[in-house]
Amino acid sequence: MTAQGRALPADDTADLRDIGFRSLDFSELALRVEDELGDELNFDAPGLRRIATVGDVLDFIEQLQSA
Repeated sequence: MTAQGRALPADDTADLRDIGFRSLDFSELALRVEDELGDELNFDAPGLRRIATVGDVLDFIEQLQSA
C-alpha cells in the first residue's frame, strides 16, 4: 500500500474497503506470499468473500501457510 502512496492502517481491525484495499491488492499480496514461501497457495473463492478486515487477511494467510 505504501508503494501506491496509501497509508497503512493503524491496526488489524481496519475495514479493507475503508482503507482502499481492493481485490487486486489481495492478489498482489498472495503472489508475494507465494514467492516468500516458494509454494503456490491453495485457496477458494468462498473463503475470500469472508475477508473484511486487515486481521482477516492476516488470519487467512496464516491458515494458508499452515495448510
